[in-house]
Amino acid sequence: MSKEINQILDWTPSARLAELPVVTAEAHRFGMRHFAVGVTIISSRDGETRAGLTATAVCSVTATPPRLVVFVNKNVAASDVIHKSGAICINVLASDQEQVAKVFSGMQEGVRGEARFDYGQWNTLVTDSPVLGGALVNFDCRVIKVFDESTHHAFLCEVLATCERSDGEALIYLNGAFRSIPQ
Repeated sequence: MSKEINQILDWTPSARLAELPVVTAEAHRFGMRHFAVGVTIISSRDGETRAGLTATAVCSVTATPPRLVVFVNKNVAASDVIHKSGAICINVLASDQEQVAKVFSGMQEGVRGEARFDYGQWNTLVTDSPVLGGALVNFDCRVIKVFDESTHHAFLCEVLATCERSDGEALIYLNGAFRSIPQ
């Protein structure tokens, strides 16, 4: 397998800006609370092991080819499962799935690991990653590249299958709370 680096290697950051200090983690987290984002559950399976987490760090990269990027903390179990399987499903949640979002974010006391999949209806599409029924949309993907970004891995994914819901309101996260946005 080729270890091609698709980074612009002849680009140099501004030396003047490189000397400036970055904001504190607290200031960054506070600022990001004002950034309304869609809520997803990232799920993966490696053999009999399923893992998932609630995530908001998901972004479309290109439509041709169809690619998304997902940022996952290196310290969560799902990160290792995604690495081993090379597959991931990005489940974009509807407002009526707030409880599932809370379970997969660790807000439901005593529910960890496989027990999280007792919430919601789960099936599979192409990759064998868990697919949440009733989500606004599911993106079943293969991971094509992994980038090491400080505390997180950035998984660049190609979409192999989708499943959409024709109704429902979007679940978003803003100012430390789940909210819904009508379609």
